[in-house]
Amino acid sequence: MTDIRLIRGRWVLTGDSILTDAAIAIQADTILTVGDWEALRAQYPQAEVLGSEQFAVMPGLVNAHHHSNGVPNSLQGIDDDFLELWLLANLGLRSQDTQLKTLLSIAQLLKSGVTTVVDVSRISGSITDCREDLTARLRAYEQAGMRVALNPGANYQSYLVHEEDQAFLATLPSGLRQQLTEIVPLTQALAPTDYLALITDLVKDYQAHPHIDVWFGPPGPQWVGDALLVQIVEAAERLGTQVQTHALESLPEKLIGPRFYGKSLIAHLQELGVLSPRFSIAHGTWLTESDIEIMAETGAAVSHNPSSNLRLRAGVAPLNAMLAGGVTVGLGMDGNSLGDDEDMFAEMRLAARLHRTPQLGSPAPSYADIFSMATTGGAKLMGQAHRIGKLAPGYQADVVLVNCDRLTWPWVAPDVDPLALVLIRAKAMDVDTVLVGGKVVLRSGLPTGFDLQAIGEAIAAELEDQPTPHQRNALVTELKPYLADWYARWEMPSLKPYAAFNSRT
Repeated sequence: MTDIRLIRGRWVLTGDSILTDAAIAIQADTILTVGDWEALRAQYPQAEVLGSEQFAVMPGLVNAHHHSNGVPNSLQGIDDDFLELWLLANLGLRSQDTQLKTLLSIAQLLKSGVTTVVDVSRISGSITDCREDLTARLRAYEQAGMRVALNPGANYQSYLVHEEDQAFLATLPSGLRQQLTEIVPLTQALAPTDYLALITDLVKDYQAHPHIDVWFGPPGPQWVGDALLVQIVEAAERLGTQVQTHALESLPEKLIGPRFYGKSLIAHLQELGVLSPRFSIAHGTWLTESDIEIMAETGAAVSHNPSSNLRLRAGVAPLNAMLAGGVTVGLGMDGNSLGDDEDMFAEMRLAARLHRTPQLGSPAPSYADIFSMATTGGAKLMGQAHRIGKLAPGYQADVVLVNCDRLTWPWVAPDVDPLALVLIRAKAMDVDTVLVGGKVVLRSGLPTGFDLQAIGEAIAAELEDQPTPHQRNALVTELKPYLADWYARWEMPSLKPYAAFNSRT
């Protein structure tokens, strides 16, 4: 058994318990056992050893909702704003090579201890264009050795505003309307049948892959329509894969339910029969108590994305109510973390702090709750709770070694809670080594599958060669007041019967 390796730590955070001066034994891609360091060393005296008493060893983190954007929007001059206005401003983004930008994002995730990600992408164009785009993304994950559920989706029902493109266009001056329709395509070249066929083919192609899955990723119920959403869920059931969509992220998205369905969006999705453990939503910022009950009953899951919600003025999700209600909750960075650094430790810290209510005896998530969201919660959301998210026998050897030197300097109490210490003090800069399926994919803080410096230089050169998108930026500036006015009108007297629904509870 010469291929057995030991991973040693001052602390081993298994997901179920915390062990001191312990180790895990792995063989190939699988964890054999977890236990006392000296006992395991005696059992496997010839085994290679990673780590030391200098490290905390923990399960790979699961980013339950992400967009691999490469160079952040902030570096391209796109400021934070309300979600719908921010999406409009993204028209001014320059293009980046798909594989390169995915590798750049992967590097940030691995450096933050993330071993598994739900990577959401928006596709458009011909079926050939879409296949090439998705294949480039998958090549990046193949090269990096990172675990991914690629989650592609396409718009079909609307492209500018929720549900009502033509009505919105009618509010614009004719010249602005013509300019907008010339720059922004309001149809999808990829037919719905071709989208279903493309994703079906990719799901089948990667079903046996050790670390790549393909899901269906409708951008949002309002962007695809009921009929196609039902078809997507039926296809996912046949193929044994998952579905993730954006839902109830912003206040306008909250109002979609009463405005178009006469009920909450979640109640509408329940009526459609699409909610199940295969189905997850990103954000859920405006879930009500009754929505939470439906999510728990159906087994549908939520990716909580606190940084993105704050940056895009979407609100604060009812995390305490979701956890108390038994909803499966993962943690996601959404490609839009608070410090623009894709630091999953910072995301865990924010989630822990943001939801501590101010009254004694009122709910607050524990560190164990937050750590579970970032590990076992995300694994359950992905339908992989039996194989990732814990350091336990039979699980995949997805392991993170965090250097504790900075965390414990200049002194640490001998009875400190190691989990609290890591969640309070650790940063991406402290992650030294990351394994996915037993393979070292990050060593000394750098990815092993590609040259990060070269990737950054190539993307910088590509962006530098592109002209500044003055026309698109000018169009965004002119359109923003009309878009803001459009959504401001949604909070109209006709919605007063839904006042209880529109409340926080």
